[in-house]
Amino acid sequence: MAPKKIAPRFSTQARHELPGSEKAPFAPSSTDKVAPASGKFTVSVVVRRKTPLNVKTLGKVRITRAEYTRHHAADKADLKLVHAFAKEYGLTVEKNTPKPERRTVLLSGTPAAMQKAFGVTLKRVTTDGATYRVREGAIHIPAELTNIVVAVLGLDNRPQAKPHFRIHKRSGIRPNAAATNTSYTPVQVGQLYQFPAGATATGQTIGIIELGGGYKKADLTAYFKTLGQKAPTVTTVSVDKGKNKPDGANGADGEVMLDIEVAGAIAVGAKIVVYFAPNTDQGFIDAIATAVHDTTNKPSVISISWGGPESSWTAQSLSALDAACQSAAALGITITVAAGDNGATDGGTGNNVDFPASSPHVLACGGTKLVGSGSTITSEVVWNETAANEGATGGGVSTVFPLPTWQANSGVPASTTSTGGRGVPDVAGDADPATGYTIRVDGQTMVIGGTSAVAPLWAGLIALSNAQNKTTAGFIQPTIYAAKGKTAFNDITSGNNGAFSAGPGWDACTGLGSPIGTKIIALLGGTTASKKTVKKAVAPKKAARK
Repeated sequence: MAPKKIAPRFSTQARHELPGSEKAPFAPSSTDKVAPASGKFTVSVVVRRKTPLNVKTLGKVRITRAEYTRHHAADKADLKLVHAFAKEYGLTVEKNTPKPERRTVLLSGTPAAMQKAFGVTLKRVTTDGATYRVREGAIHIPAELTNIVVAVLGLDNRPQAKPHFRIHKRSGIRPNAAATNTSYTPVQVGQLYQFPAGATATGQTIGIIELGGGYKKADLTAYFKTLGQKAPTVTTVSVDKGKNKPDGANGADGEVMLDIEVAGAIAVGAKIVVYFAPNTDQGFIDAIATAVHDTTNKPSVISISWGGPESSWTAQSLSALDAACQSAAALGITITVAAGDNGATDGGTGNNVDFPASSPHVLACGGTKLVGSGSTITSEVVWNETAANEGATGGGVSTVFPLPTWQANSGVPASTTSTGGRGVPDVAGDADPATGYTIRVDGQTMVIGGTSAVAPLWAGLIALSNAQNKTTAGFIQPTIYAAKGKTAFNDITSGNNGAFSAGPGWDACTGLGSPIGTKIIALLGGTTASKKTVKKAVAPKKAARK
């Protein structure tokens, strides 16, 4: 029996450019190989919320998952429309398509079908020994999907982000020596920052986003034994077919092991869930959304040590990832993010801030150079080792995200664009490889720094706070930027990251400063957002349909 023909619907409609989907042309070198794209693949189609989140109440009011699903998940009518669109163009809705709260439909098909469905041209490009699927220009969707589809991710699978860790290059490092070149265990860093002695994070789960590399259980067992601790329970979640795939001490394993070992050593007793995803904008965004809506593992804090300059992202990807972070904030989940390791330029031309650290819905973590012993800090300045080719903390002003209300009185420099203004970072911690963390990676003990260490350090502190305060801290910026929050930080007033210098109060190198652990926990325990006022945070009416 011949298959039933589908009456044309979407193919007869006018096409509109998907806002923010423009992708810069790929300029192949003489050695690159370019061919038509081949092989089936899967894209993530992200649709709008039923009702927008009220971002003004984030950090003050939080909502339950039931309330979130009722008001802010995808509308069933919108999902039905995407399914019909897929069927008409010969695309398959994947069986593992997430539930409506993720607002994501996974569609698979051939390059030819994808090109017709989304009005794009796809190429297969081999460059520097790796082969990628590349698209240029904008994505075009039928008129009926305009204002419903907000992002289409995965048509292009070039790498999106870089890990923000730095392996110390110089020899002669002595653990916890009171010298310029030294290293600490994460426990010793916690002592210097007055994290509460003997406190545990039992009952908490820390989510960690990884876009490559992997870990070996034997390494974790051996490492935590040297600390006199039991290794944490670590589980993995595969996102978009990402896997725990160790690639060597010089690869992304250094990032994965640093994240697990720092977070686990600080938040003793916490469970750790690592979300492995491909290093693409699709993988990155799907990983965060998966972690935020993971009702099995239920992470209360998520650590991210990957990113790239804002200019390296499409506008649709920036918006989609920020929306996932908004969801976390609304649900009472804290996200800590490394601010970058290449100073004020973030490795680009002029001044740039790193994303997702520049999202106003995450805790951006900058870096310091920390010297001290026991519980006494003798020196702490901005991390800047560019003269030794060992990086510097990221920081600056977003050109995409506006100045948040909670940062309005912090003296953030003016943005170079009318739309920007969010200052980066929010907080800081030890990140200089010259005063880095003693870490075990693939059987080797090495000293690693970078703001990659600061994100899991703060994630561990938040987990301790959640356990002690018996409630999740959630979105903490309105609290820490308030006047009473100043006493919970070591104010860093010396050093620079290139374009910006440290000074009293917030600065674009170290934010509010490094943590005084016991005071941070007390601060967060006194002003946790209430669930009782949830209805004030939820708009009862749907957004107007256009």
